[in-house]
Amino acid sequence: MVKIGSVELGEFPLLLAPMEDVSDPPFRALCKAQGCDMMYTEFISVEGLIRDASKSVQKLDIYDYERPIGIQIFGAEMDSMRRAAEIVEEAQPEVLDINFGCPVKKVVCKMAGAGILQDIDRMVKLTDAIVKSTNLPVTVKTRLGWDDNTKYIESVAERLQDVGIKALSIHGRTRKQMYKGEADWTLIGKIKENPRVHIPIFGNGDINSPQKAEEYRRRYGVDGIMIGRASIGYPWIFREIKHYFATGELLPPPTVHERVEAAKQHLRHSLEWKGEKLGVLEMRRHYTNYFRGFPHVKPYRSRLVTEHDPAILFQVMDEIEARYSAYELTTNEL
Repeated sequence: MVKIGSVELGEFPLLLAPMEDVSDPPFRALCKAQGCDMMYTEFISVEGLIRDASKSVQKLDIYDYERPIGIQIFGAEMDSMRRAAEIVEEAQPEVLDINFGCPVKKVVCKMAGAGILQDIDRMVKLTDAIVKSTNLPVTVKTRLGWDDNTKYIESVAERLQDVGIKALSIHGRTRKQMYKGEADWTLIGKIKENPRVHIPIFGNGDINSPQKAEEYRRRYGVDGIMIGRASIGYPWIFREIKHYFATGELLPPPTVHERVEAAKQHLRHSLEWKGEKLGVLEMRRHYTNYFRGFPHVKPYRSRLVTEHDPAILFQVMDEIEARYSAYELTTNEL
C-alpha cells in the first residue's frame, strides 16, 4: 500500500499531474471517473493567494468526490510560502504540494518553479519552512536538474526527505529541456534503489500508453506514475493503464458516444465553474484530443475552437456524434 503520510493510495497509484488551465475541477471530475487515484490542482501562485486574488483563490476549490487531492503552490519567498501554506490548510486538501518543476520563463525568472533548481540550498530551506508551517503532508514535484550539468536529483531526494516531505514526484527532464526530447527515468530508478530513501517516488514524463506505463513500472521500480499531457482530452488513459496492469490486455478505445459525452460534460462543468467566457475559451485546448483519429474532423474542430456560443458548441458535438456514430476508432488511429 502506497501512502502519503496517512493518505492511502492503493498498491500502485496513478496520479494526475498539476497542469495550468487543464487540471481544474471540470477536468478532474472526468479523470476521477476513469480511475485516477490522486489528483492535484493547477499550480497556484502564493503571491496571488496572500493578496486574495480571485483567480488564485478560485483554484482552491475542491470537492469531496475528488479526494484524495493535493493543492499545489509555487513561489520563491519564504514568508509568502508560509502564509500560503496556512491558507491552503484551511481549504482542507489531503496534501500540500510544492511546485519546483515548472519550466515556464515567467515563473523561473522569479526563482520559483524549476528556477529554484539553480539554488538547491534555498529549495531545501523553503521546503523545510513549509513542512514546519502546516499539519498537512507536504510533497514536492520537481525535475532532474536545471541542465545536464546539474542533475542533482539523487541528493535532492535525500535532502527533501530529511526535512520531512512525504512523497516526491520527478519529471524525467531538466529545466533546459522544457518538454523536448525524451524523458529519462534513469535517475528516478536510481533514487528508488537508494536504501536511504523510504518515501514514495512517483515518475512523470512521456507516459502515453498502457504498455509504456507497465514497462516503466517494471524497469524503474517507482511507487506510482504521474500522468500529464497524455490525459488532456483523453481521461480514459487512467482506466486503460489499470486494465492493462490487471489483465495484460488493451481495452478498446472509448466509443464516439463516450468521447462526445465526456467533451459535453467537460464543457458543461467549465461553464458552471468559470463562467461563459472563460469556460468556452479554456475548453479549446481539449477538443483536438477528444476527437483525435476521427477522419475529416477538421471542419468540426475549427468550429469548436472559434465559436463563442455554448449552445452552438453543444450542437456541433451532436453533429459529430451523428456523423461518426458508426465509425469505430482503433488504437492504431489514436
